[in-house]
Amino acid sequence: MNVSYDWVRAFVPHTLTPKQLGELLSAHVATLDGLESLRSDLAPFVVGQVVHSERIPETRLSFNRVDDGSGQLLEVVCGAPNVAVGAKYPLARVGTVIPGKGGITIERRKIRGFTSAGMLCSAMELGLGEDHEGILELATEAAPGTPLVDVLPTGDTRLDLDVLPNRPDLLSQRGVAREVAALTGVAIVDPPELGRHADVASAARDPKEASAAGVTVRIDDTEGCPRYCAAVIRGVRVGPSPEWLVQRLAAVGARSINNVVDATNYCLHGLGQPMHAFDLAKLGDRVVVRRARAGEKLVTLDGVERALSPDVLAIAGAERAEAIAGVIGGQGSEVSEGTTDVLLEVAYFDPRRVRRGRMLANVSTDASYRFERGVDRAATLELLAAGAGLIVSLAGGAVEGVIDVGRAPGALPAVPLRAARLARVLGAPVADADVERLLRAIGFDVARSGEGAWTVSPPTWRQDVEREADLIEEVARLVGFDALPTEIRPFRPGRVPDDPMFLLADRVRAELVGAGLLEARPLPFVAGDDAHVRVQNPLAEDEPHLRREVLETLARRAEHNLARMHGDVRLFEIGHVFRPHGERPDESVHPSLPDERMHVGVLIMGARRPVHFSEPHPPAFDEWDAKAIAERVAAAGHPGHRVDLVPVGEDDVLWRIDVDGESRGTVRRVRLDLPPWAAQPFGVELELMRVQSAVVAEPGSNAWGSVPPIARVSHVQYRELPTTPAVVFDLALLVPDATPASRVEEVIRVAVGELLEQLVLFDVFRGGDVPAGTRSLAWRLTLRDPQRTLRDKEVEGRRTKLLRALEGELGVRQRAS
Repeated sequence: MNVSYDWVRAFVPHTLTPKQLGELLSAHVATLDGLESLRSDLAPFVVGQVVHSERIPETRLSFNRVDDGSGQLLEVVCGAPNVAVGAKYPLARVGTVIPGKGGITIERRKIRGFTSAGMLCSAMELGLGEDHEGILELATEAAPGTPLVDVLPTGDTRLDLDVLPNRPDLLSQRGVAREVAALTGVAIVDPPELGRHADVASAARDPKEASAAGVTVRIDDTEGCPRYCAAVIRGVRVGPSPEWLVQRLAAVGARSINNVVDATNYCLHGLGQPMHAFDLAKLGDRVVVRRARAGEKLVTLDGVERALSPDVLAIAGAERAEAIAGVIGGQGSEVSEGTTDVLLEVAYFDPRRVRRGRMLANVSTDASYRFERGVDRAATLELLAAGAGLIVSLAGGAVEGVIDVGRAPGALPAVPLRAARLARVLGAPVADADVERLLRAIGFDVARSGEGAWTVSPPTWRQDVEREADLIEEVARLVGFDALPTEIRPFRPGRVPDDPMFLLADRVRAELVGAGLLEARPLPFVAGDDAHVRVQNPLAEDEPHLRREVLETLARRAEHNLARMHGDVRLFEIGHVFRPHGERPDESVHPSLPDERMHVGVLIMGARRPVHFSEPHPPAFDEWDAKAIAERVAAAGHPGHRVDLVPVGEDDVLWRIDVDGESRGTVRRVRLDLPPWAAQPFGVELELMRVQSAVVAEPGSNAWGSVPPIARVSHVQYRELPTTPAVVFDLALLVPDATPASRVEEVIRVAVGELLEQLVLFDVFRGGDVPAGTRSLAWRLTLRDPQRTLRDKEVEGRRTKLLRALEGELGVRQRAS
């Protein structure tokens, strides 16, 4: 929803800046999505007053001395014919960019022997109109040097509000102004342009059909249109709108068409009521609100011929449909330059019927957007008076008749409100006087119904308020959510507790699914041996034991796939593993129970990517894929802890996964009976949590349960794209096999500090001139300061400090080239 700062201030003459207004609305009314200065390009322009002017011989140019408020007169050469001494014009000084001239910049230049140090501007050069015959004369008392945006109505600010569907009253400038008035205590008023209202007291009224000024209106579909009001305006002169109206509409993203149509759009955006103006000569003297006929067609205002159906509510003349009610008008009766008589429509259409018509016509408009959410049905006649008065003030003519067909709605149902319930929900009591004051400020009628109780009648524009909870929400937002107490209130826990084990499993599961793996959920029973925990009553005699590792059951899933000639496997499982309680007595939870832990296992094998015509033979998974998955799952399973993958290279174990220095898992080759065509499988086994039983976590065994919910997710922080150059260099290091690469990265990050933007390990090498027991690891470092360009000396200093830290802390040296 586009909100014009100046337009709202015309309704509520507050003293807030655009930023302050946006913050106020965002805190109490609706989320502010953006704040945009509409003509920030005019900020450098000032009011200039011509003090001296003389013609340059044999040219159409004039040489002028202009007062720009600086104390020294500027010399300006101008080609416009309407330069006059004493007059004031928009002035662009040297360095100013002219918006209407393709973005040219004013420079000091010699023209016919005269120096020109500025430019007097036309409306076209300022982007304020099409007039370029002369410079724009300013009818203002403002002193020279005054910013142009303070003189012309061009400095408006647009606020983008995220209005929820249940608040259609905010889809207008006056609707927003009501909220501002309530929050600031400044009374709401009608802007000067709404000072003229048509007389509707003598309107012709009837529930079904009424006539006035030679025009008859009948409602055949009262369900689709409960109320239809119209004004007959004769003698209008259609032409361009005044500049203030063009600027008002432009501020909310609407374009000017002509004075009559712009008046209806003013009412739509300013007052929240869609209106439509028909050319009465084209429409005829009979208006019928009915269902469209099967096969009926209408060329709408956008030039598209649309087929109608009986599901569409139509506004029709004596012979044919002229508009889709609440959605869009037809070309056959649109207002044009030759229009002299107008029928102004202000109606209430059923939101469901408007939505149906919009969908069938496949067109969405500002009018349908508001009708679908609900307009103020009780204000139809009042808004007709405002709209008709605005048309007469802009285009002349006279209102010769007013028609009101249908029934005026009654008041909305009253809603009870209890002070005790309000205090219980908000966590603190609100003074009775404050409750009454706040609700009355936004248009509610509040009456006492007992001690600490009220009967509240919502205004007709607040159809969303139906129950006590709605009133409590109104009080809460007007008081301010920041003003409510923050302590935890008593609550009744849900049926599913916030169990740390399930939260942990869900997080790890999400990480692995995001990596493209599929979850398997087999039973934890295996053939096993004496090293396994035996089940007293096994489900199957050939599987009487509980698994020690998740990879045991995942390996069986892989074998199942291989037996069916399917060699591409990417499976994971999160489940429990069991070991005899005497095996690790220092860690056993209970001497009578096996050591039970929750593990995650991953098994990958075969093609890394699906076969595609661009890659008929994709590469197979390798140990580095398994290592990458291990890093992801370890970070997800142990948030806030230090995770290292330590190279092992013994038997089939490739890396050991250490968490805070304690071994918690491995990355390994998985041994299976592989057919010749199958690729080597790799597996990851990682302990997540020690448990006493299937639902009880061991206290202190995993920090996950004590982490607040908001800290259980990794937050992405966004920053602006860099504008300074980066310094990139590679560093090859000789690292002992026992030293994890992650430990080296820690030292690099600390030593380089805040200038390190990116650190990438891109090469691992053994053999050659690399000593035994070590490996060569090569990193690419990207350094950048977001505010300035780094000097070579500064970069070299960081590099030297880094090499010293690596050798001093880890015994890691730079590899000779």
